[in-house]
Amino acid sequence: MDRPPIDQQLTFLVCRDLAQTAVFYEEVLGLPLILDQGSCRIYQTATGAFLGFCRQLGPQLTAREQTAGIILTLVSPDVDGWYHYLLDAGVTIEKPPTHNEKFNIYQLFARDPSGYLLEIQTFLDPAWPAATAR
Repeated sequence: MDRPPIDQQLTFLVCRDLAQTAVFYEEVLGLPLILDQGSCRIYQTATGAFLGFCRQLGPQLTAREQTAGIILTLVSPDVDGWYHYLLDAGVTIEKPPTHNEKFNIYQLFARDPSGYLLEIQTFLDPAWPAATAR
């Protein structure tokens, strides 16, 4: 099976104070705010590369996820293809592909060998720049 494509790279990091984080990344570093999802803000760092900062989501995260505080997100138009590709490769799937209504995305979650949470998603929100490229 051929490996499905990766269109962009997006890393989400948990933060305690989203307003203070926004000031730093927008005003101090001058990164453009690409998408404000309310509890998450996404900034472009380079062509096809983004950082997302989210308020800690509390009980929805496991203790391991809260401790690590890192979700490596890869954006692809073929979440289902990645699901089958990762299953074939023996990767542990934490959550199969599902529609996340809160953020209007289609996503799956897996674990890498170090235990980091890996999300592969596609944005369904037309406000996301890549949505028009599909």
